[in-house]
Amino acid sequence: MGLPLVVFLFVVVLIMGTYAGMAYLPSVLASREMDRRLKDVSGFRGEEGVQEAGNLVLQVKHGTLPIIDRVLTGSNAGGKLKRMIEQSGMETTPSTIVVACLVGAGVGWVVASLFTTQWFAPPMAAFAGFVLPIAFVKRKASGRIRKFEEQFPEALDLLSRAIRAGHAFQTAMGMVADELPDPVGPEFKKTFDQQNYGLPLKEALNELADRIGLLDVRFFVTAILIQRDTGGNLSEILDNLAHVIRERFKILRQVRVHTAHGRFTGYVLLALPAFLAVALMYINPEHMGLLFKERMGQVMVGIAIVMQTIGYIWIRQVVKIEV
Repeated sequence: MGLPLVVFLFVVVLIMGTYAGMAYLPSVLASREMDRRLKDVSGFRGEEGVQEAGNLVLQVKHGTLPIIDRVLTGSNAGGKLKRMIEQSGMETTPSTIVVACLVGAGVGWVVASLFTTQWFAPPMAAFAGFVLPIAFVKRKASGRIRKFEEQFPEALDLLSRAIRAGHAFQTAMGMVADELPDPVGPEFKKTFDQQNYGLPLKEALNELADRIGLLDVRFFVTAILIQRDTGGNLSEILDNLAHVIRERFKILRQVRVHTAHGRFTGYVLLALPAFLAVALMYINPEHMGLLFKERMGQVMVGIAIVMQTIGYIWIRQVVKIEV
């Protein structure tokens, strides 16, 4: 009697489980998709609730230490760090970056203390370890923004073609979000979802301009808002804007070609003293050792590092031409 009872219970559980899966699984999957889309459009806000300008539900993304996130939310530096994280496209929080900075500073101090006896080495290593995570996020953000700037004319062309074909601007923006790769596609998708969830189009476009921080995007947002108030041929406006951006890129590349000699000179002048110091350490270590052991030599090394850094920054500013 035991085996038939086990088989009966197994069949009942299998049938009930299949029915429950068919009945509840679609709603669970839809709920997860909704949560994912809300997470994409909510960003890092700092407070839970409803945005003042619309009905868009905002969510809080807690990091390693939520207390640090709440403290950074009300500070200017915390706002800049959150914006930098958004621009980089990284799935992290300000508290995680702060913890990484503290850990990097501690590791740098310990490693420098173990491998050298110079008094200035641990503070310099700790400072480098503290700045490294922020520099990494900033580098990723800069690279992603540059990639967005290069792809932006293609997005404008796609918007123009969709509008010329008879689609509404919101529908054309959704097409850009689906067709173009990262970072243009996801950024337009956030804006598209924001206005779909109740945020006014003006607020969603201004949020896009603030999130990207490019002058071309601000021109785009201003042109769209003016056209919606005064009318005009929007597709022609987008075509002209895309043409201006491409021409500016062409001029910028020509400028980089003409300033390549100055930039290369800066790299050589920055690397030459370090290369010579390493070479002389192998050729005559006793002679070079005085430079690091004597007090006067340490002061000279510090002054040389500061002057080299100032010279490199100066050269960079001289060859930097805004277009």
